[in-house]
Amino acid sequence: MAVQQRRNSKTRKAKRRTHYKLVKPELTKCPSCGEYKLAHKMCSCGEYNGRKVVEK
Repeated sequence: MAVQQRRNSKTRKAKRRTHYKLVKPELTKCPSCGEYKLAHKMCSCGEYNGRKVVEK
């Protein structure tokens, strides 16, 4: 297992973490009810991929 030999500076740590950021979720509009939803997820109206999904 790798063990750190020297202390990293604050600058080096900050440079490594520049890509750690939040991304906004891509929202799409439901064609039937017009509500915004996450892509590849069922809408609250029960529609997915153009079909009405029946939950049991």
